[in-house]
Amino acid sequence: MKWLRPALLLLLTLILVIGLNTKWGDVPPLGKVLNPFRGVWQNAESRVIPKDQRINIKGRDGEIRIYYNERGVPHIFADSDRDLYFAQGYVTARDRLWQMEFQTHAAAGRLSEIVGKQALGYDRNQRRLGMVYGAERRLAYFMADSLSAMNIDAYTDGVNAWIDKLKLSKRPVEYKLLNYRPEQWTPLKSALLLMNMSYTLSGFASDFHLSNTHALLGGEFVEKFFPPHPGDIDPIIPPDHAWDFEPLTVQAPETPFEPGLLQSSLIREPDHDIGSNNWAVHGDRTVSGRPLLANDMHLELNLPSIWYEVQLSAPGVNVYGVSLPGVPMVIVGFNDHLGWGYTNVGSDVMDIYEIRFRDDTLSEYYHNDQWKPVEKRAEEIHVRGGKTVVDTVRYTHHGPVVNDSRGDVTMNYIPGGHALRWTAHDPSNEFYMFYHLNRARDYDEYTEIISHFRNPAQNFTYADKAGNISLRSNGKFPVRWPGQGHFVSDGSDPLYDWQEYIPHDHKPYVKNPPRGFVSSANQHPANSTYPYEMGRFFAPYERGARINQFLHEQDIASPETMMRLQLDNKSLHAETVLPALLPHIDVHSLAGTSFYAYNKIDGWNYINDADDVAPTIFHTFWDNLFASIWQPVYGDGRYMRRPSRNRTVQLILEEPGSPYLNPTRGDSVTTFETIVTAAFHKAVDELEYRYGDPGPEWLWGSHQGAVVNHLARIPGFSRKIFTGGGAESVNATRNTNGPSWRMIVSMEDDLVAYGIYPGGQSGNPGSVRYDNFIDDWGAGRYYPLRLFQTEEDAKAESAYTLIIR
Repeated sequence: MKWLRPALLLLLTLILVIGLNTKWGDVPPLGKVLNPFRGVWQNAESRVIPKDQRINIKGRDGEIRIYYNERGVPHIFADSDRDLYFAQGYVTARDRLWQMEFQTHAAAGRLSEIVGKQALGYDRNQRRLGMVYGAERRLAYFMADSLSAMNIDAYTDGVNAWIDKLKLSKRPVEYKLLNYRPEQWTPLKSALLLMNMSYTLSGFASDFHLSNTHALLGGEFVEKFFPPHPGDIDPIIPPDHAWDFEPLTVQAPETPFEPGLLQSSLIREPDHDIGSNNWAVHGDRTVSGRPLLANDMHLELNLPSIWYEVQLSAPGVNVYGVSLPGVPMVIVGFNDHLGWGYTNVGSDVMDIYEIRFRDDTLSEYYHNDQWKPVEKRAEEIHVRGGKTVVDTVRYTHHGPVVNDSRGDVTMNYIPGGHALRWTAHDPSNEFYMFYHLNRARDYDEYTEIISHFRNPAQNFTYADKAGNISLRSNGKFPVRWPGQGHFVSDGSDPLYDWQEYIPHDHKPYVKNPPRGFVSSANQHPANSTYPYEMGRFFAPYERGARINQFLHEQDIASPETMMRLQLDNKSLHAETVLPALLPHIDVHSLAGTSFYAYNKIDGWNYINDADDVAPTIFHTFWDNLFASIWQPVYGDGRYMRRPSRNRTVQLILEEPGSPYLNPTRGDSVTTFETIVTAAFHKAVDELEYRYGDPGPEWLWGSHQGAVVNHLARIPGFSRKIFTGGGAESVNATRNTNGPSWRMIVSMEDDLVAYGIYPGGQSGNPGSVRYDNFIDDWGAGRYYPLRLFQTEEDAKAESAYTLIIR
């Protein structure tokens, strides 16, 4: 039996070797992950300040000097555009390679290659939405421009230079955990990232939901609760602005098309938690006598961050701001002459068309009194550990038939047998715009440059050293006849096609207005005097109204004033509706926790502060009240458009006797007081069920504080932040959404600028620079942003350097 012990040890060793090098379900081979020479241990960074480096890479025009500050922000100095964007690609990939590639896999519908069949439905939806199709059309358009092609090729070469020198042991930890390897970067991947941003900010449609609402509740209900210009809007362009142009018109059909009731599952409607704020204050109203520019873009908060901070300097350009990892140039920022920022317009740039096919082969469709051929695109989806899936997507002149009438996999808001028309599918060259915008010197140059921007439509805010401020709603907007695109359209009638587009000089804009400031917060761009229809569904008015209220109250503004406004937690929503609701709560029904909760909101100052329980109580109360009002009208499982929060508040304030607030149920009328009281008690019960007796978990910062999730939702790589704000506050922080980049610029001779984003420059969870900005962001602190005028200044203040030869 002497052989038994050695045999057992050998068997155990073999089991461990096989087990640690085998992938078990979703678990990667642990031997590779835990390998001390190649595994996750190699991703830990022990040095706070890295060493200076000099590296040689062939093909450069000259030497590239990169000076990093103590936060890991690269200040890149090069002697040519090609070297500048090569270096930007190289340093961005060095910090963010996994993020860049994972996002392009998601945009292209290729996640099944990484995680297997559980991503197949998502990938098919991305293919059917036309994400790769749109990216390919953009790519062809900007590669046809020699300057754009040179710049994107240089950036691509820089990314690949990093990939080529990346050792297995130093691959980002996510590659090790998910057990795959990086592939070569291509210009198509950069185009896919732009498509992904287009989907985030404009990839939604309400045609389907409003069509169902019209079919079930009637046209009178739709016009009452979904008017093109609600009465409470505080538009972006001041109401007294005069429009000095002759608008274009298009022919409308004599009889409007009325689709029947449509069925689908899982609705994607506009997400008003994704928005932004921006404003600019004229020098007449600032401490410095020069304009102030402020921008904070509200997006989903992720780690690694969506943004990467950088300075780019070469002959003809000196610019600072944030870039989109995987895309060259600065997207939002400022140069030696001017600054700019964005908010999402949220206009209607996606229509759904009902398609009439000739037969079950779906090879021809009817349009303009003739049968037209359908173009077919075979989408191959490679599935890790499974067979390749081939999905045929059919295209009409409108766009992709996201669902066909045979019940194939659906995009969640497109009914079967319908096609999608979306401006993001049209060729465009955003790289041309970003390149020249980074170099713009004055207002006239800027205005011409941004005319090349198409999608996603943005409200561009501008300020310059010459003293000008401006705001323009910018993008590609179809000219619509009244009501066009509000409902599902007739795909066979050419009058429902997009016939013209709003000219650049007809788009809503204002320059140096008498009130001394411009601002936007995703609300309606203009009031009913504007002659073009841009959509019905914009963000609620409260953020924009609060910004305007605050700026009107400031006689003289400073950067610190702008910081206070960006961090403002005031809720105009609560201030407007809560005083009207409190009298309807039956106080005789209150006791214990409900009495405590009533007193908290009765004495509340309407500020969504993190360390207050009143915001938690109010918002839970409002959510329950909103559901109590509209659920009886809509029922369950009906894919329809609900009235907005603002329109519901307007109903409460102006029509307290409305049957929607006092519904008839059976032979009796349920009073509004009964509904309000029941909603309040339900809210208190809900909070008690979730958190127990009132305590720290009832605090607003605990209840809704920001969660910055890892992009692949790896819990140990995510962060929770105790913070205030809310969707209706200027500080629009809500769960997983919030200000992804805060920036303030004072356009003085020597520029003064501040900014911060919730994350860090590194994408490596083992780095001290992975999330080192988050605590400062949550506390409302800012970092100085230095646009160095000379390389010597950058070198003098650098923490470490990288020289590329």
